[in-house]
Amino acid sequence: MTDTSTSYAAASENRPGPVVARTREELRAARGALPGSDVAVVMTMGALHDGHATLIHEARKRAQHVVVTIFLNPLQFGPKEDLSRYPRTFDDDMVICAREGVDLVFHPTPDVVYLDGDPGVRISAGPLGDVLEGQSRPGHFDGMLTVVSKLMHLTRGTSFYYGQKDAQQLLLIRRMVRDLDFGVEVVSVPTVRESDGLAMSSRNTYLTESDRETAVSLSRALAAGAAAATEGPSAVRRAARAVLVAEPLALVDYLVLVHPDTLQDVPEWYRGEALLAVAARVGTTRLIDNQPLVLGPGGGPLDVFPPRPLDS
Repeated sequence: MTDTSTSYAAASENRPGPVVARTREELRAARGALPGSDVAVVMTMGALHDGHATLIHEARKRAQHVVVTIFLNPLQFGPKEDLSRYPRTFDDDMVICAREGVDLVFHPTPDVVYLDGDPGVRISAGPLGDVLEGQSRPGHFDGMLTVVSKLMHLTRGTSFYYGQKDAQQLLLIRRMVRDLDFGVEVVSVPTVRESDGLAMSSRNTYLTESDRETAVSLSRALAAGAAAATEGPSAVRRAARAVLVAEPLALVDYLVLVHPDTLQDVPEWYRGEALLAVAARVGTTRLIDNQPLVLGPGGGPLDVFPPRPLDS
């Protein structure tokens, strides 16, 4: 992204900086001071980048108020994952929040979110949480949905903004909101990419210069697959796989073409919306990316899937 927030940044120069709440009591008071009921929420784990800024910008365009949560959720990290080294850049995060006109930042510690320590009751992601990312990261989506549900209740937002890059997470949040009658809107925002095509992620900071060159093969594989969408599923898989095979330093975990609502592989005869998704380890960093697309005549890549029954 060059700077999709420039127009709003200029308009927000006269706005005061965001209120920062660190406790439930501070959040309750600050949230109650926001006039009106139209409140959009962008949930983050910190280490904000232009992808997060785009989410905030989209929320600001549509909502009266914007709340950003910055919380590094321990429940969604496995025992061998990178919680301890995950980047913590709160001061820089606040610069982005101020620039984008955020009204309120909720920045709690784990003991504020989980009052009794490790919660005894959690949201289960069910079968959709056991495939793709869930197969590689057992329990990850249960931890994610548990904190998302808590933050939805605590912030009392009316709409919540998530990036298409985390497609499985987005699907599961939509299912939770619908299945458990949360009564809020879930808005998807297209993946934001670096100039070389790499999907923006806080984990990109772990990549060395040579890693970056390898990592771009993920987005190139997705683009190649999407370009073959008119020819059907086999052509998409074949085109994407050819790019990754040519880059042996990208250790592929999965490359799949699945239905966007079930995450099941689409058969060769299938025509319609599909999700081409990839995960790979580059150096010491695990990266994910995906491309929504339409298979068949007139098909091709999508930015995000159009509104569907899963949306509130």
